[in-house]
Amino acid sequence: MKKRLVIFVAAGATAAGLGVVFGAVQAPPAAASAPSTPTQERVYDVVLFEKDLMLPMRDGVKLATDIYRPATKDQPETARFPLMLTRTPYDKTAGAQQARYFASHGYVVAVQDERGAYKSEGTQSKYIGYVNDGYDTVEALAKLPYTNGDIGMWGTSYAAHAAAGAAILHPPHLKAILLNCGGVFNGWTYKMRNHGAFELAQQMSWAFTQMAAQEKNPAARAAATSEKMADWVGVLAGKKGLTPLSTAPNFEDYFYELMTNADYTDYWKVPDRNWSLFFEQTSDIPMMHVTGWYDSYTSGSISNFIGLSKIKKASQRLLVGPWLHGGNTRSWSGDVEFGPSAAITDFSREFHLRWFDHFIKGLANGVEGDPAVRIFVMGTGDGHKDSAGRMFHGGYWKTTTAWPLSGTKFTNYYLHGDGTLSPDAPAASEAPSTFTFDPRNPVPTMGGSFTGANALAVAGAFDQREREFKGDASKGFLGSKPPYLPVRSRPDVLVFETAPLPEDTELAGPIVVKLFASSNAPDTDFTAKLIDVYPPSNDYPAGYEMNVTDGIIRARYRNSPEKPEMMKAGEIYRLQIDPFPTANVFKQGHRIRIDISSSNFPRFDVNPNTGEPLGQNQRWRVADNSVYHDAAHPSSVVLPVIGRPTPPATPAGL
Repeated sequence: MKKRLVIFVAAGATAAGLGVVFGAVQAPPAAASAPSTPTQERVYDVVLFEKDLMLPMRDGVKLATDIYRPATKDQPETARFPLMLTRTPYDKTAGAQQARYFASHGYVVAVQDERGAYKSEGTQSKYIGYVNDGYDTVEALAKLPYTNGDIGMWGTSYAAHAAAGAAILHPPHLKAILLNCGGVFNGWTYKMRNHGAFELAQQMSWAFTQMAAQEKNPAARAAATSEKMADWVGVLAGKKGLTPLSTAPNFEDYFYELMTNADYTDYWKVPDRNWSLFFEQTSDIPMMHVTGWYDSYTSGSISNFIGLSKIKKASQRLLVGPWLHGGNTRSWSGDVEFGPSAAITDFSREFHLRWFDHFIKGLANGVEGDPAVRIFVMGTGDGHKDSAGRMFHGGYWKTTTAWPLSGTKFTNYYLHGDGTLSPDAPAASEAPSTFTFDPRNPVPTMGGSFTGANALAVAGAFDQREREFKGDASKGFLGSKPPYLPVRSRPDVLVFETAPLPEDTELAGPIVVKLFASSNAPDTDFTAKLIDVYPPSNDYPAGYEMNVTDGIIRARYRNSPEKPEMMKAGEIYRLQIDPFPTANVFKQGHRIRIDISSSNFPRFDVNPNTGEPLGQNQRWRVADNSVYHDAAHPSSVVLPVIGRPTPPATPAGL
């Protein structure tokens, strides 16, 4: 390998002294007694010491890694420093500014292109391989002569998966990690699939955008950029080899594998796709789990925190804001503003530095006294339209020692045939509510907790009213049709809501929807959406119906994710929908609402209702689906009631 240095180094520096000999990482010579890590904190100059250092993995594939070092002017410091590492499929050069910041504060920083991405060798395959590559990278970097062997990893989304993956194999030199919006708890339950349904929009948009950005085959790049994703989003099932994805087999393979591996088989039980099965062997090191209420990893990140907290001695922390995926520096999600305290303006820099300075360098900077759990409780705002055109919902930060919060009262709110939602159990004689679900006319995705692409769907909080789609889901919803009425007007949406609340009510914790349901189809979906209903105001004369959280269940998996069972026409079944956890204040005069339906497209693929193998169907069937709410079949939503909210007198950020 040709080693490339991009700065001037001190006279007499050799390949061996730099720790690189034809791509092999070596320990420093025995005679080189490098000084220990300095204890005095200072701000350094920074040099890009090595560009595209090709680190060999266990199978011989080499991964391109850029190394940044603290320096004085153009000379790297001779002291050994701890190292921070991030691994990404999105071009390591995009992380240069963040890397330089960390290096200026006394860290060697390594930023690596994932296997098959950009300058790295090998073939990229999403959600597989970062466990082994992460371990190998950590241990190789620990041998560099200018590090002290203590390594921390950070990353957002895929880079967070890579950090969690490395920890699964317990590399001896990995000392702490910070996971922002990532770490795949269980890909079948959350993120890749969702209780059987396929996370269509996110996986499709990732495949198309990554093909366009980095595929080495010009024909594949052209196919990804010349075709409109929105034209293909509903027609990919059963069409492998016949879509634009076929020009890039590695992207097509991953997409169709996720779409067609519908049962919870061994495919979903490998470390890269299912951290939850490997918590025991994971490194017992400090971990910060960061997510947002409108993130695709809300449930997964919280579940990772809970599971690891139970068995690890090292500090586990959880931070949840009102954010979109990776939107920590914003105070808004979708069309809703939560106030300036909601944003972490220094998230990519000082926030990370504080964490690693304490757990890698041992600095007493206050991290040791931080609470285990910090959540943003949405709500308490007056609902006006701000200067950016967003509805002001407001909110405040709350700290606690555990999740769910102590003192939470899990309260059944029952569904009733007259459309009401209340703590009162239903009467014996209530008839079921039945709607017709046509999979060729699904309910459009109107925000939510997922990772979207503006060409298909956009996450966040929105007024639940259809809007014209003009190729940008941030301005309109794909599948909306004139006259663009509220979603509650659709005949395939069942609406259950409380009377106007007599006082402010705070909910914080997991949400569980328990349905008694039947269908005349062998398989179908049931969806549930929790909504904060604002009364009419001057800015919103028709009120504002803000989605808080939602969930889905594919009926064939109602009893087991591993053994699907078809439904029998007319038979009543118990189904449980697990929307993502949330924290929200429903103000006095507002209503708590639950919408029940059978689709949420294109966030999720549409169930064809035929019982065919999922992701391979060739037919569609209209289904009549019924929800029961009588004394023998008391369908309900279990809400985590905290009681009256207790916001601080002066809203404070982090």
